[in-house]
Amino acid sequence: MNLELNGISIIPVNRLPEIKPGDNLVKIISSALTKEKIHLRNGDILAIAQKIISKAENRIVKINNISPTSFAISLAKELDKDPKITEIILGETKRIVKMEKGKFQKGRLIVETRNGIVCANAGVDASNVSGGDAVTLLPQDPDGSAKRLVEGFRNELGIEIAIIITDTVGRPWRIGLTEIAIGCWGINPLKDYRGEKDSKGYELSATVVAIADEIAAAAGLVMKKTGAIPVVIVRGLKYDQGGLGAKELIRNPEEDLFR
Repeated sequence: MNLELNGISIIPVNRLPEIKPGDNLVKIISSALTKEKIHLRNGDILAIAQKIISKAENRIVKINNISPTSFAISLAKELDKDPKITEIILGETKRIVKMEKGKFQKGRLIVETRNGIVCANAGVDASNVSGGDAVTLLPQDPDGSAKRLVEGFRNELGIEIAIIITDTVGRPWRIGLTEIAIGCWGINPLKDYRGEKDSKGYELSATVVAIADEIAAAAGLVMKKTGAIPVVIVRGLKYDQGGLGAKELIRNPEEDLFR
């Protein structure tokens, strides 16, 4: 079933198999689209859940293969977390932003990843992997992953599309999770309205919209956390091509009031 918002269609891609390390996502997604009798069009946006990118790129770690350091053991004890999981998180961490022992759940470990993404547990995730004995890591270079997919679909189908790689995060001051863009290519992730006038003639001076995050969040309405739909097509949205990837969404430290 398609979800249509203001003339924009969000189309789920079904019939995707379980993704394994080394899989060619372009061919797998193209095959699923053929089975569903869906044709990608120039200008379509493919929103793809991070999890299948990580699986295809073999960003999978077997938990029992990890030997935690003394620091990880100490930190895990303080936060009531698994020392091996804590070690994996630390291996993906550039900076610990906040940590706190949870009152009703496992302790919180908010970090900045090596790619500059601030999120819980460095994106290390055991859901939808293997039942609990393995975790996935975020892609090493999400923008690079998105770029390769854009080029892959161009070579495979002869079309120009944009790719947004999504992940689920929490937000300061807000309860609940949402999808954001951690990688993208073929689309400018920001829409700058500064200098333009609103409907009342007021000149905008600070409005820069995170369009890639808005698309990711919209795609999440169809993906769902338990729906096993890791790929959707966003169709009908006019967007600016180009940009340097989702890295442009990360605020510069000197402009960040909360660092």
